[in-house]
Amino acid sequence: MNEFQHTLKQPAELEGIGLHTGQSVKVRICPSEANTGIIFHRVDLEGDIRIKADVDYVSSVERGTTLERQGVKVATVEHVLAALFGCQVDNAVIEINGEEIPILDGSSKPFVDAILKAGVEEQGEEREYYEVRETIRFYDEEKDAEILVLPDSTFKSTVLIDYQSNILGQQHASLEDVSEFNESFSEARTFCFLHELESLLDRGLIKGGDLNNAIVVVDHELKEGELNRLRTLFNKPDVEVEQGILNNVELRYPNECARHKLLDFVGDLALAGMPIKGNFIASRPGHSTNVAFAKSIKAKIKAWKAAPQAPTYDQDSPPLYDLVAIQKLLPHRYPFLLVDKIVHLDKKEVVGVKSVTFNEYYFRGHFPNNPVMPGVLQIEAMAQVGGIFALSQVEDDGDYDTYFLKIQKARFKAMVVPGDTLIIQCKLMSPIRRGLVEMLGLGFVGSKLVVEAELMAKIQKRE
Repeated sequence: MNEFQHTLKQPAELEGIGLHTGQSVKVRICPSEANTGIIFHRVDLEGDIRIKADVDYVSSVERGTTLERQGVKVATVEHVLAALFGCQVDNAVIEINGEEIPILDGSSKPFVDAILKAGVEEQGEEREYYEVRETIRFYDEEKDAEILVLPDSTFKSTVLIDYQSNILGQQHASLEDVSEFNESFSEARTFCFLHELESLLDRGLIKGGDLNNAIVVVDHELKEGELNRLRTLFNKPDVEVEQGILNNVELRYPNECARHKLLDFVGDLALAGMPIKGNFIASRPGHSTNVAFAKSIKAKIKAWKAAPQAPTYDQDSPPLYDLVAIQKLLPHRYPFLLVDKIVHLDKKEVVGVKSVTFNEYYFRGHFPNNPVMPGVLQIEAMAQVGGIFALSQVEDDGDYDTYFLKIQKARFKAMVVPGDTLIIQCKLMSPIRRGLVEMLGLGFVGSKLVVEAELMAKIQKRE
């Protein structure tokens, strides 16, 4: 089933204070055209500097993720990116009149609420996924953090944390489907330990920090003088500690800290550049680990996009052309008909399938003790698939044949043996002129490219 990209129906507006800068900022999350992705736009500056939500623009991961381009920064982007992930918004322009996305209540929930209030609508372009096909292990030695990714047909994530804290203990949180995010994870607030809070305050950070937008875990006994200092810093005369949490903030979930780490993880992972299908298991993740991991995933995506991709088809769906229909188009017969079915055909490409069995006649003489499908027959099967494409471009296709004039740049990259299913894709390389059809032929077994060639055929009417 095809999935389509989404954007907002109308702008979603929010206003708040930046956690680290203390600046009052306004944010408008605006609709955008398909295939544009997520863009940050600093509307308070001259010029038109826009920063794509891309890991290549990350300039800092200190207590949040900061993007920077041409000296222009947008800080603490992870919560709004997580909200867009949860609402499955692919394309948006985020206008901001300051340097930092507001912290609001420390979670993604206000962003989610604003987006859903504005509405989300489907766009005409299909959503493209990067699908993890083999296990990926990423280890951050400096942070002693690990991320494991297993192949899966959807996005799933589990986060495990252990800060050696008697207050938090060991925690984990699991997201089984993107649809669970808004209700079960978006409300989880950011957190820190008191010793971290004191260090950040001493360094002039978290100027917009408030005990209402973060969970502060008290990891040592506080004396009255320390409490008085915190009361002064936060301008709150009633700062107290109960059950290990500063000001007795009531947790929204028993494992709220693990849920927030998962929220941060999906927000940072959005910087890899496209939706991903895989089961992610992250142990002790943080912004620096998340960003380093997103860079490694982006490199895999780049390599994947550069390589030919095996077409997929639903084996339960009836083919466009079965063997009987193919014989009405092609003059080939046993033992030279090498295409079993056609599963896709449009104005630009065709996909055919050849099931290779040990009963093929040529295995009696071609490496009989080590059967390998001859390369010339792989090319012939490709030519037959391409021939069906060529004939589909003319009326009264039963009155025409195709004759191949040229085969070049043929390469054989792996053996094709009995038991393999050879999936052949032929793509039109240039417009058809004077009956000449130029195609790029690719043959796959599973996801592996095994044969490729450029073909030229002539469509000719039978005499």
